[in-house]
Amino acid sequence: MSSNIIITPLASINTEGGNVKHFLKANEDSFNGFGEAYFSFIEFGKIKAWKIHTKLTMNLVVPVGNVGFVFYDEFNSSFNKYIIGENNYKRITVPPNIWFGFKGVGSETNLVVNIADYNHDPAESKKKPINHFEYEWGNL
Repeated sequence: MSSNIIITPLASINTEGGNVKHFLKANEDSFNGFGEAYFSFIEFGKIKAWKIHTKLTMNLVVPVGNVGFVFYDEFNSSFNKYIIGENNYKRITVPPNIWFGFKGVGSETNLVVNIADYNHDPAESKKKPINHFEYEWGNL
């Protein structure tokens, strides 16, 4: 695991009529300020990769479905993978300068939510094609 990625267990509270799921509080160490929040849907078996942010810190949660995330740290030349979602409800905090991709591993549509500390700026991120890094996506 990259020493800079933080995995945080989150509370999921069963309530009549539907569960309440925690995400992020302003007093947590993972909160670096608010820039924007967005949703990314990914279908079962589909892959979105590779992207890196140069300034933005991501706080990723999967409240619906299950998603496999893969991170590539160029400094350490290592891959790290995590599956989070309804079956493993956690937050992944990812600092800038770590390549990432993700795959829908839940049976239908999966939802990734990101609360970032920086507003979207196309010049702030970079992308590479899926085959740029040698990673076997079947491992998720």
